[in-house]
Amino acid sequence: MNLLEAGSQPLVSIITLNYNQAAVTNSFLESSKRLLYTNYEILVCDMASDAEAARAIDTGKDPKTKLLLSKTNLGFAGGNNWGIRQAKGDFIFIVNNDTELTPDIIERLLLPFYQHTTIGAVCPKIKYFEYPHLIQYAGFKRMNPLTGRTFSIGDHETDNGQYDVAGITFGAHGCAMMVKRSVMEKSGMFPEKFFLYYEEWDLSARIQRAGFQIWYQPEAVIYHKESMTVGKNNPMRSYYLTRNRILYMRRNYSSFQLLTFFLFFTFFTIPKTLFTYLLKGQWQELKWFFRAIGYNLTHSGKSIV
Repeated sequence: MNLLEAGSQPLVSIITLNYNQAAVTNSFLESSKRLLYTNYEILVCDMASDAEAARAIDTGKDPKTKLLLSKTNLGFAGGNNWGIRQAKGDFIFIVNNDTELTPDIIERLLLPFYQHTTIGAVCPKIKYFEYPHLIQYAGFKRMNPLTGRTFSIGDHETDNGQYDVAGITFGAHGCAMMVKRSVMEKSGMFPEKFFLYYEEWDLSARIQRAGFQIWYQPEAVIYHKESMTVGKNNPMRSYYLTRNRILYMRRNYSSFQLLTFFLFFTFFTIPKTLFTYLLKGQWQELKWFFRAIGYNLTHSGKSIV
């Protein structure tokens, strides 16, 4: 199937979020002008940015690009779901605004869906924008049921072609993932109670439970500027990573696996984190760490939203 022939192109909805980052989003939109694939729409979902910042987003009067303005910040999960509900495509391409698209990324991501009917989501090779020779993601390792953590395959390795074989991976990357709409109708969308972090893992788990696979496609490449929205040292980043790490485990693992996870978390993670934050005098991070634990003691983990 030649996906560059206009008559054979399914509609792809490209969904990206913006929150007070007009320059970053405009750079992303500029990169979209180089796409070889033609049958797509871009939905820029603004998450209640300052009015001036929202107005600074330049759609270039492109009829394929729409700016959608949310009255509230719905987070990564809720914001993307909001965009998905308004999307018209047969395929949904969730992609961070702090990325640069490569010209052939759409058709490269679409191809595996037509080669294997069991594929539910496809992710590209992700490389660091500032260091384009370095890999960020070449698939995910299996989630460790003891720690509730996983690692990206190839992270910070020089790309010498060592991860150029396509295949099944254990989880989709929220930075860039294409999902077939019919699959999402069976698995459900992102769990909105996560807000941000781990939501792609919860969705990946539900896609797999629905009988579909997550696929890594190295022929598709995207460049990521990484953590430009929240920031690596933001206490809220620590809060959501901790909160959702526990929440994800509660939603996706058996009682026995949860018991071992909670034992590990109680006798290793908490003492280590407490010592680290006290040693560095990071009082805000410490406060939000315990708030993250408290959330899981007072909120159900079962509902999708």
